[in-house]
Amino acid sequence: MRPASFRPSRRQALGLAAGAALVPAVAWAAPSFTEADYGRAMVLDAQGGFGDPDADHSILDALTASGLTAVSVTMGQVGNGPDRYESVIEYIAQADGWLAAYPKVLAPVRTASDLRAAKASGRVGLIYNLQDTSALDGDITRVALLKNLGIRVMQLTYNKRGLSGDGCMEPGNAGVSDFGRQVIHEINANHMVLDLSHGGERTVMEATALTVAPPAVTHTGCRALLNNPRNLSDEALRAVADKGGVVGIYFMSYLRSGIGTPALDARGEDLIAHLEHARNVCGEDHIGIGTDGGVQTFVLNDQTRAAQRRHHETRVAQGVASPGDGPEVYNYLAEFNGPRKLPTLGQALAARGWSTAQVEKLIGGNFARLFTQVWEA
Repeated sequence: MRPASFRPSRRQALGLAAGAALVPAVAWAAPSFTEADYGRAMVLDAQGGFGDPDADHSILDALTASGLTAVSVTMGQVGNGPDRYESVIEYIAQADGWLAAYPKVLAPVRTASDLRAAKASGRVGLIYNLQDTSALDGDITRVALLKNLGIRVMQLTYNKRGLSGDGCMEPGNAGVSDFGRQVIHEINANHMVLDLSHGGERTVMEATALTVAPPAVTHTGCRALLNNPRNLSDEALRAVADKGGVVGIYFMSYLRSGIGTPALDARGEDLIAHLEHARNVCGEDHIGIGTDGGVQTFVLNDQTRAAQRRHHETRVAQGVASPGDGPEVYNYLAEFNGPRKLPTLGQALAARGWSTAQVEKLIGGNFARLFTQVWEA
């Protein structure tokens, strides 16, 4: 079983070449964000993924073409359930196998120097993360153990209530638990990045106050633009930024402005609106990208439609589906899709007046700074 976050089935698209010219409300001028600029930049997807390169070698080509410096990938099944710790071990073993099998394309990232080495070598670094603390199963000593196994980013909760606190879909909104306080302390003590994605509003605010190191929210959106529990309020966004943290905006349906209309999927203009709102609230030094999607270009067809239906049914059965999910919601941005979506986004933002320095911070510079600060503390 390959890592859940590596599976592309929720992130379908119509193709990069056709989509790149469709960004609504963007006046395409001669780009001031060039390929040379992109090649020099640290480029991080703070929550991403890809399929199984053992089964599909074209994934390796897509990773090379992407120009990514590193991508943070999830180890283990998300949410509450049995054998979560064993699942993490299984996923780490598989990802370690990929690192050993494809050393010309993939590089392990455990330290800031590893991140710099991945950039220098032109390989894509893999950062291992957990998307909740269910794998701890109440054993606080597992935080250090999981660090030793390669985990560098640990998310406190998923959508529902866990031992560490309430997720964004928990109606009680009870915040961080006593065990969660211990977990945050151990994450800080082990120089791991605390990720507050999927957290309930109170959980995010309390955890931000409790952590001594800057936190991350690797993949979210802005609730001021779309009232979805997966998106964060301006108050929460500002609190994370004020603590020195970084907020990553995802490429998902939770950004869409077409709620209540037949347009189920988000559009390029929705992503840009959330990015610019987050910049206004957090400041340009505290925003980034966490696509929560894959690297390859995907085509919407009968196969991917069927895969999405199965995926959504599984999430509903597990109780982890969010408002905005659905059997026909594919979470694609046709304008920004495929291996070259981030340089395309950079050009679109430059056409709107973003400077090269601002784009470089967004597409990876800010997360690289945060990860370096926490890992080397």
